[in-house]
Amino acid sequence: MKYESQKIAYKYFVLATLLFGLQVVFGLITGAKYVWDFDPLINILPFNTSRAIHINLLVVWLLFGFMGGTYYLVPEEADTEIYSPWLANLQLYLFAAIGVTAIAGYIAGWSWGMPFLEQPTILKIGIVVVALIFLFNIFMTMMKTKKWTVIQGVLLGGLVMLAVMFLFGIFFMKNLTTQYYFWWWVIHLWVEGAWEIVTGAIMAFVLLKLTGVDRALVEKWLYIEVGLVLFTGIAGIGHHYYWIGTPNYWLWVGGIFSALEPVPILFMVIDTLRDVKERKVEITNRLALYWAVGCAVMHFLGAGVWGFAHTLPQINQWTHGTQVTAAHGHFAFFGAYAMLNLTMIYFALPQIKGLKVFNQRLGMKAFWTMNFFMIMMVLALSVAGVIQTYFQRVLGMDYLTTQGFMKLWFAVFWVSAWGFAIGALMYIVNFFTIGKKQVAV
Repeated sequence: MKYESQKIAYKYFVLATLLFGLQVVFGLITGAKYVWDFDPLINILPFNTSRAIHINLLVVWLLFGFMGGTYYLVPEEADTEIYSPWLANLQLYLFAAIGVTAIAGYIAGWSWGMPFLEQPTILKIGIVVVALIFLFNIFMTMMKTKKWTVIQGVLLGGLVMLAVMFLFGIFFMKNLTTQYYFWWWVIHLWVEGAWEIVTGAIMAFVLLKLTGVDRALVEKWLYIEVGLVLFTGIAGIGHHYYWIGTPNYWLWVGGIFSALEPVPILFMVIDTLRDVKERKVEITNRLALYWAVGCAVMHFLGAGVWGFAHTLPQINQWTHGTQVTAAHGHFAFFGAYAMLNLTMIYFALPQIKGLKVFNQRLGMKAFWTMNFFMIMMVLALSVAGVIQTYFQRVLGMDYLTTQGFMKLWFAVFWVSAWGFAIGALMYIVNFFTIGKKQVAV
């Protein structure tokens, strides 16, 4: 670790880790509602509330991870200390307070109603303030540098896009089609636009520092990533416009421009591994490398393969809103962004704590456990979604009758979710205990 202010990232990683654990808890609560007919929490945490908390915790812990990763990355790329550690800490506490208020509000019924953007307007304005503090601090840090790298330029572009897109989710519109048209500007252009660019920049930085690969190699794939996001990510928003009253041309646009954004990151990792093999580089922090490679593979499968499998309009007219969508959502978010955060955390944490070697066994167990059970969860939801699509959409059975045929696969999903939770607990324990016993790998 080159700069003292990089330690600020640790606070963000702590909150991200705790919120990740809480998200898993609410995921188990929400999944139980599919399995058991009796729900003792029905009057306290009905399904819509527990689901809202589950998915909002996902977004918030991912953002904390992105912010922490950025505060670790930028000083090294800009070759200077963070412009204002005080602002970084203010941003942390303000964002945490908004998150706690939002979750308490959902339980009390204080919600805007739109999925992923349930936060009342006043809290959204607070989030905008947090984003402005963050962007100002990062931009001023970069302005102190005597050099601009492709990584920090791409990262800044992704962060600005992330902040701007959120603005379209603040205002309430009377026409539901118009509301959902711009709602997707936040939901889709975040995850398949801004977040993809941020992912590319962070992944390039980790691979560069972890393996010593030539900077030109990872920057080449970053340029391709930005180009594909601008080309396919923006136009690919059309696959969300099929059924909300928008013009028919979105069927063609959405059907053609999809699923290519993860490709450059996959090839960036493959190219890096080829370079490492040729140079016969020995990587000490193999745990971070495993998460990086796993992120690229799961990102490609979850966002690319599982996404493309049901985004063509001829398929999506049947699968839209079924458990097939839930399978894609779990796979894509975990593979693309949760694993990215864990990659960055496992790369930065040993350096923040001053560890040259550390015991990686528990971290490896967490890696394999979470990935195995996530795949099991996705497969269970996929089978449930195919059953739902055929019985409900093709044969015309009513919703509740169809749910009865899906019960077995919901049970498989829920048991797998407990397995995933064990892996997540391993990670959380490992995060807070890493380095306390410095054992060679």
